[in-house]
Amino acid sequence: MRRSHVEHVVRAAGKICEDTEFFIIGSQSLDGKYPDLADANLVSQEVDIFAKNKPQHSDFLNVIGVDSPFHQTHGYYADPVDEHTAVLPRDWKSRVSHLQMTDATPGIRAYCIDPHDLVVAKLAAARDKDRIFIRELLVRKLVDPIVVQLRIAMTKVSKKRKSNMTDLLTRLIRDCRHLTNSDK
Repeated sequence: MRRSHVEHVVRAAGKICEDTEFFIIGSQSLDGKYPDLADANLVSQEVDIFAKNKPQHSDFLNVIGVDSPFHQTHGYYADPVDEHTAVLPRDWKSRVSHLQMTDATPGIRAYCIDPHDLVVAKLAAARDKDRIFIRELLVRKLVDPIVVQLRIAMTKVSKKRKSNMTDLLTRLIRDCRHLTNSDK
C-alpha cells in the first residue's frame, strides 16, 4: 500500500469520525518512520486505525472497512481498532512519529507507533504473518533487537508471555543470521 493510500484512509476517517487526530498501530505505521518504504513483504491492505480524541467513533470506520464499497473500489481499507487491540509497551504514545501528510490532507494528523513497539505487538500476536514481517524488519535492520528486548520488558503481560515473546525474537534473530550467512 502506498502512503497516498494511507492518507486517503486517514482523510476518510477524519470525515467519518469527526476527529482530526488518529493513531495507526499496524504494519502501515512503518510509514511514520520510513515514509519511502513500499514493499509487499512489509505492508498490507488494511490500515489499523483509531481516533485519538473520539475513540468511541472508531467503530464508524467499518463503512470503509473490509469488504466495504470503499475497499472494493480502492483495494485497501480501514481496520477500526482501539487502544487495547495490540499488546504495546508502556508509554508507546510518547514514541509515536507523525505521518507526514501532503497538502491534500489539511488539518488531519496521524501518529504511527514506533517500529520497535510494532515488533512487540507482532511478537505478542505471534501469527505466521507476524513472524515473516518481523524477520523482514530484522534482515533489513529497520529495528534493533536490543531495543525490542527492552520494549518487551516494558510490556504489561505475564512473565510466561514475555518469555514466549523473547524466545520467538531469539529464534527470528537466529533465522536472520542463517539467511544472511547463506547469502554469502
